[in-house]
Amino acid sequence: MTTTKDPKEQPPANNNNKQSQSKNGVAGGLMKRLRRSASATEHNLTNLRNRKSTQNLFDQHGNPIDLQQYRKVLNKDENGNGTSEKKLRYRRTQSVTRAEEISNKEAKQRKAQPDRSIHRPRDSLFSWSSGFTNFTGLVNWGFLLLCIGGLRLGLENFLKYGIRVNPIDWYFFLSGRNEGEGHNALLLIIYSMVHISLCLAVEKGLALEIISEGLGMVIQISNVVVSVCLPVVIIHLKGSAFSIMGATTVCFFYSVLFLKLWSYVQTNMWCRQTYYQRQPRERRPSITLAELKKRKMNEGEEDEDVTKLVQYPENLTYKDIMYFLCAPTLCYELNFPRTSRVRKHFLLKRLLEVLIGVNVVMAVFQQWIIPSVRNSLVPFSNMDIGLATERLLKLALPNHLTWLCFFYLLFHSFLNALGEVLNFADRNFYCDWWNANNIDTFWRTWNMPVHRWCVRHLYIPVVQMGYSSRQASTIVFLFSAFFHEYLVSVPLQTYKIWAFLGMMGQIPLSAISKYVERRLGPRMGNIIVWASIILGQPLCIMAYYHDYVITHFQTALNGTDYQQ
Repeated sequence: MTTTKDPKEQPPANNNNKQSQSKNGVAGGLMKRLRRSASATEHNLTNLRNRKSTQNLFDQHGNPIDLQQYRKVLNKDENGNGTSEKKLRYRRTQSVTRAEEISNKEAKQRKAQPDRSIHRPRDSLFSWSSGFTNFTGLVNWGFLLLCIGGLRLGLENFLKYGIRVNPIDWYFFLSGRNEGEGHNALLLIIYSMVHISLCLAVEKGLALEIISEGLGMVIQISNVVVSVCLPVVIIHLKGSAFSIMGATTVCFFYSVLFLKLWSYVQTNMWCRQTYYQRQPRERRPSITLAELKKRKMNEGEEDEDVTKLVQYPENLTYKDIMYFLCAPTLCYELNFPRTSRVRKHFLLKRLLEVLIGVNVVMAVFQQWIIPSVRNSLVPFSNMDIGLATERLLKLALPNHLTWLCFFYLLFHSFLNALGEVLNFADRNFYCDWWNANNIDTFWRTWNMPVHRWCVRHLYIPVVQMGYSSRQASTIVFLFSAFFHEYLVSVPLQTYKIWAFLGMMGQIPLSAISKYVERRLGPRMGNIIVWASIILGQPLCIMAYYHDYVITHFQTALNGTDYQQ
């Protein structure tokens, strides 16, 4: 037996659906009427909700539209929800600027007062909360003050010593005409071709498998080590035959040769390992003459479209190794990036900078640095802290200016000119070391050729051997400290450890600068970097000058009275 339900007893769900559909239909009908209206400019529900007047709102038949009867429809969004939630979110968003609105209202009220108020809430410009960052005037003031201080020191130097600049003395010093015997430095540089030829011959023997890998590495290591030790032995035995400039040039040349030969040997070793890492050779199947001609034609087409790269062992030639030895880089590659032409105007500018800059450096050195260094001898010997500090600060300015000029001349002018002549395209010889916030960043950015060599040929191989990054960094600093001492002690024939200790002192100084950067900000870290550069170099110069004079002129000093 089936029962039928009364339609009145049906649940009201369908009625609710119908009501919602009717409301949506009303809203949709309203929008349709408004879109057809020539006087309506609102085309969505949000704009209609904000409309306060129905004036000039007519449908297409000219009948006025009363928005009041549709207010409930307009107060519903597309999902049928009320606008209270949207209003709440809107109020929350607007509350962010509530304080500003209040302050603006208070400012308007205060301005309307008859007391002519001029005060308002403001921070001092030196406060971080002020947001003020334009200190260009203070930078100009500091630069002008520095120029005035330098001008005063220069004027004092001229009044005390007169004009000491003499280009003839520069020629004698650079050529070593009044020092040494013959052209021993030049002969020692020419002798470097023996090391270069031996290195290339061994590499060819290793490529042709004439020499075993172990024997070849022993010969190469011995050759590279002898190349850097030879100047030490020759200058020590025949010290009087070399001028200071000649000995410095020889040591610098052989230091660069050592680094370049190391890179050449190690890079060819990597290429050789890849070259011989292949499957055992199998007998190749025979091909027809037509296939051989087709293969040659395809190779010729590829050569026209793509630049052919040098492959190992085709790079083992005198032309290749001599180009690398002359190129402004310490890291060897089989294919260096090249420029397409030589920019004559750019090259001329760089050469003029070198010519003028060398004369400026020599003039500052002769007029300013030499008297200051000489006057530091007695205070430094007597350990007169106050007077020695005064001499140190007096030497700091001309030494720093000379160092900056030397940096620009070497890393920008000379290396760019050399790269332009050799069509060497990688001109990244330095980065923004002047913005370094700690000592580590400075040493990674100021001398990019040496930094790349240390990372590629020393740091990464040491880490791959299982050492930690800190141990590898310490080994790199030890290596750098050795060459700093090598370039100073050997030419002066004064074997001390001040440059070595100065470089090793960079390790704790790096930790200090990083700590200061974290606690006091990057600006204080940058100040520590600049302070170490400005004060560390003249201190090292004074120490070596004192030891050099004591070592070589002790007898003359015993019978001489010091005059200020």
